[in-house]
Amino acid sequence: MRGAFKIATLRGIPIRVHYSFLLVLPFLAFLFGQAFRSAALAADIPPERLIGHPMLWGLGLAVALFLSVLIHELAHSFYALRKGGEVSDITLLMIGGVSRITRMPDGPRHEALMALAGPVTSLLLGGLFLGIYVLLEGARSFNLRFAFFYLGSLNIFLGVFNLLPAFPMDGGRVLRALLTGKLGRVRATQTAGAIGKGFALLFGLLGLFGGNFILLIIAFFVFMGAEAESREVLMQSLLNRVLVRELMVPRTSSVSAEDSLEEVATRMQSERRRALPVLDGGRVVGVVTLAAVRQMPAPRRGQVRVREVALPVSELTPRTTAWEALRQMGQRRLPQLPVVEDGLLVGTVTQEDIMRGLELRELEDSQRHGPWGLGPGQRESPT
Repeated sequence: MRGAFKIATLRGIPIRVHYSFLLVLPFLAFLFGQAFRSAALAADIPPERLIGHPMLWGLGLAVALFLSVLIHELAHSFYALRKGGEVSDITLLMIGGVSRITRMPDGPRHEALMALAGPVTSLLLGGLFLGIYVLLEGARSFNLRFAFFYLGSLNIFLGVFNLLPAFPMDGGRVLRALLTGKLGRVRATQTAGAIGKGFALLFGLLGLFGGNFILLIIAFFVFMGAEAESREVLMQSLLNRVLVRELMVPRTSSVSAEDSLEEVATRMQSERRRALPVLDGGRVVGVVTLAAVRQMPAPRRGQVRVREVALPVSELTPRTTAWEALRQMGQRRLPQLPVVEDGLLVGTVTQEDIMRGLELRELEDSQRHGPWGLGPGQRESPT
């Protein structure tokens, strides 16, 4: 995700913070600071007995909220990994967190349980913190009691809010999983997405008339997320029915791992290519991109070998689905991938090749069955 920087790695999952989080942090600190007195009264704690400026409490609580969001997202990711899924990264944004799960666990049941893992974790954390708050009732540590009360309340709110059936939030994903067995994944996503957009409209109206800026932002992201998810699932449904051999270009032009970047630059200019497969001993060992060449200063390109900057890639075969090819290119941020059969380079496939194939397949399906590619009485496989 652009505009994000990595702060840690847990179980191989990069944890990133988006710049929008840094922008909203002071605003959230201000909001929590403004609610400081009423929150203390709700916790049955005299505000004057608490140490520290309300804005410092607000900043601490804002950071605690995003740590709670991180734990929430880790619950999703760890469940996905446990059930054979793949997680690209977790990014903390101004509206919460996003786990980029590049390969979902098989079956709607695991998808529903994965979606529930986050809210259940938040609710358990909230219950734990509120329980500690109750146990500390006889203690004189007002600051500690207040901290546990606020942390518990935030996590309970986080869990309950995410259980709303507003796709693409967790409750919406559970709803989609429950509908998949009856409607198929595409129509289930369409239905859950429409409900999510309805909630987004409701959030927007409440935010507009209530003057709640945060709720307006949430409404925007829920609406856009529902639209994007619906589009992606439809794209996946179509591209899973297309093989790489239908889209690839039978180009076998390549460079050697021992070539210099200067030679690669010349080849790319003459052939109008943004990437070239790299061969070593006749086998594909990676891809060298135009971006890698441009990052190297021109005077040094003659001394740097291709193997030093080549990116390792998973080999596609002509029988690989177009969706898997697109997923790998997106995950690795590559403009193209080599296609290999029996150890030999037989062609390449680019993002443009796949999108062109998608447009043609959409046109073909719309002419035969309508805009969702399904005729009367038909439904796609729920898997």
